[in-house]
Amino acid sequence: MDKIAGKKISILYDGGKCIHSRNCVLSLPDVFLANTKGDWIFPDAGSVEDIVVLARGCPSGAIRYERNDGGEPEPLPKVNTIRVMENGPLAVRAELRIDGADAGRRATLCRCGASKNKPYCDGSHVGNGFVATGEIPDQDGKVLEERDGVLEVTPTENGPLMVQGNLEVLHGSGRRSSTVTKAFFCRCGHSANKPYCDGSHKRVGFRSD
Repeated sequence: MDKIAGKKISILYDGGKCIHSRNCVLSLPDVFLANTKGDWIFPDAGSVEDIVVLARGCPSGAIRYERNDGGEPEPLPKVNTIRVMENGPLAVRAELRIDGADAGRRATLCRCGASKNKPYCDGSHVGNGFVATGEIPDQDGKVLEERDGVLEVTPTENGPLMVQGNLEVLHGSGRRSSTVTKAFFCRCGHSANKPYCDGSHKRVGFRSD
């Protein structure tokens, strides 16, 4: 995690989580300089408000911030969600613990099986031709009594992601598909019941390392 200090706000950047969606360089090109060698993030080149909005919209959680002006930190999500992205990863928003460690508020988790940075997405789905709809079957979509709280994500050895906590599973378009408190999400890319695991990881010899 790199910290780039500014006068009123500092930007935290974790290149290991970045999926190169280019939201930053397109939304705030004076703050995030594209195709630049060396320093490329300049917090003082933008307003605090714009940087806060940009960081909170970063799907992978690669960009975060620390305010130096006494302003409020990023709030915890009021509703925990996993959005199933079309032909892409699982985009998670929650108070996250991944493999037992605090993992921020946002993450994109691999579901094609090819990432070299598991459990995080590294964009491999683009090059390997991964195809999986984001418009998944609707199941029980009743609203949970509690919708926030810590979401525990445990990558099982050579198997799926075990997710425990209050959670709404969303279509790629944002519609609610189901609500769960425990589920197993495919990360080998071969389940016939995506985004959920159906045991295909055993058949295909999926390796999580």
